[in-house]
Amino acid sequence: MNKKSWFIVHRSEFIVQKMPTYKLTIEYEGTRYSGWQAQGNTPKTIQGRLLGVASEVFGDADIGGAGRTDAGVHAAGQVAHLRIHKAIDPVVMTRKMNDLLPYDINILDAVRASDRFHARHDAVSRVYLYQIATRRTAFAKNFVWWIKDRLDFESMRGTAGAIAGRHNFSAFTDKRLKQDESRIVVIDSCQIAAQGDLILVRIAASHFLWKMVRKLVAFLVEVGRGATNDLSKRLHADAEPFLPTAPPSGLFLEAVTYGEPCEKPIAPIVAVFRR
Repeated sequence: MNKKSWFIVHRSEFIVQKMPTYKLTIEYEGTRYSGWQAQGNTPKTIQGRLLGVASEVFGDADIGGAGRTDAGVHAAGQVAHLRIHKAIDPVVMTRKMNDLLPYDINILDAVRASDRFHARHDAVSRVYLYQIATRRTAFAKNFVWWIKDRLDFESMRGTAGAIAGRHNFSAFTDKRLKQDESRIVVIDSCQIAAQGDLILVRIAASHFLWKMVRKLVAFLVEVGRGATNDLSKRLHADAEPFLPTAPPSGLFLEAVTYGEPCEKPIAPIVAVFRR
């Protein structure tokens, strides 16, 4: 690298480091959106809406999220970094942005962060919660997957416990990975609980393959129906792909952690009470 190139690169790094950076915690209903990530041909994204509002209020801005949720997937605790050119009180920032955001996107909290903070790269764990409804619901349709069949909860719980650990999840992704991309994922925990007329599945890991959580949930539902119970045969590189995928409606990015434990008890984000 010549002297001129070195100066340009390091000057750019210096500018990024010196931009005031904020850590945002955000909740949103993903029903109307094409996912988190802003893309040129899909303008209706969560990131795009947030960036548009931040630019309107603060001028040039940069925002990046910890989890790239798919179309229709929700978040109760998405974390994003926001970089702007001038420091502002986080409370004022939250109020100004929420005043302009649509009804289904809300900033829960904003705090000043290190100028080097990166929501995705610094994240240690992502926690997803999936809500399965065991009855038809008029109010929570956008936030559950209603299963009409009776499910064997104990069988589902036994299989969920076996998901935790270091496994090859090639069978549980829709993406055709490149040969050098790892299919190995370490699942920190996989919990399942019944509350009201919901079965809740919570999975935590540092990262996931594309659609992996929704496919694992669909597999647990098939276990509950009594259609399969061959998880061990699915957790290797040459396993036959598992085709069913749970719909996005029941999935929430519940939390993102940065070294702190996630100690919240498993609970519904949108409850369906037993009548």
